[in-house]
Amino acid sequence: MDGRKIYDVDDVLGAYDAYLQLEKGLSENTRISYREDVDKLLGYLAGESRTLRSVTLDDLQNFFASLHDLGIAPSSQSRIVSGLKSFFRYMKLEGYIDDNPAILLEKPRTGRHLPEVLTVDEIDAMISCIDMSTMEGRRNRAIVETLYGCGLRVSELVNLDLAHLFLDDEYIVVRGKGSKERVVPIDGVAIEEIDRWMSDRANIDLKPGEESMLFVSKRGRRLTRVMIFYIIRRLCELAGIRKEISPHTLRHSFATHLLEGGANLRAIQQMLGHESITTTEIYLHVDRTQLRKEILEHHPRNRFR
Repeated sequence: MDGRKIYDVDDVLGAYDAYLQLEKGLSENTRISYREDVDKLLGYLAGESRTLRSVTLDDLQNFFASLHDLGIAPSSQSRIVSGLKSFFRYMKLEGYIDDNPAILLEKPRTGRHLPEVLTVDEIDAMISCIDMSTMEGRRNRAIVETLYGCGLRVSELVNLDLAHLFLDDEYIVVRGKGSKERVVPIDGVAIEEIDRWMSDRANIDLKPGEESMLFVSKRGRRLTRVMIFYIIRRLCELAGIRKEISPHTLRHSFATHLLEGGANLRAIQQMLGHESITTTEIYLHVDRTQLRKEILEHHPRNRFR
């Protein structure tokens, strides 16, 4: 009999979640994603009559092959690899396993993906579809202007706290991935719409624990990421926009329009909260695509073709 701990899987998962929160300082969304990654693997192993104690690199590679067969995108598979590497490092650290089967697990090649971007005219068309005669319409206008004007992730938007708004000084403090805070400038249009929404918000009976949240429902609860997704998708439908749109599209559009306007890539990196400039450099590729189009349309060597 080996010296490894005898354990209950549910107990291990609970302890792992506490480890992610207390020792690694990960956000709730990241912890949920990591737990879901482990749950996916456990479901696969159960179907193969395998256990965590006996899992091997071959098991993990077969698991990812099954994800590929299900049509899971390489980018999503790559994120799951990160989640499982974290989990098995923890298992080894706590003595639940002797060898880490994920140590040689490689991420799939994802290639360079250019995100969908809205034009300024398309964003204006979305905004023009908002019914400003209603409280929800005024709130939704503030949401769109804040997402686009500040380049926020949707999770950052729904967790915006009144104490982090410094509208007189034209900036907000955003809590991003890993609970890291950053200062983001906010433009006059977004400030105006937030002020308008605050007048409506003052008349809402806020639920306990939600008093400090900027964006809430008419029932006084903070909005969820799914609610924001539906708001943005509905506005795109009303505006006749046929692109695959999500709230994150406004973040991509924010970065792309800044770059096209001449903003420094390092400044964009700081505003987006990217740890690595490599993540931000994808917008260079978007900009170069647009630059090539402009050259083909307007350069004298091409106009006569």
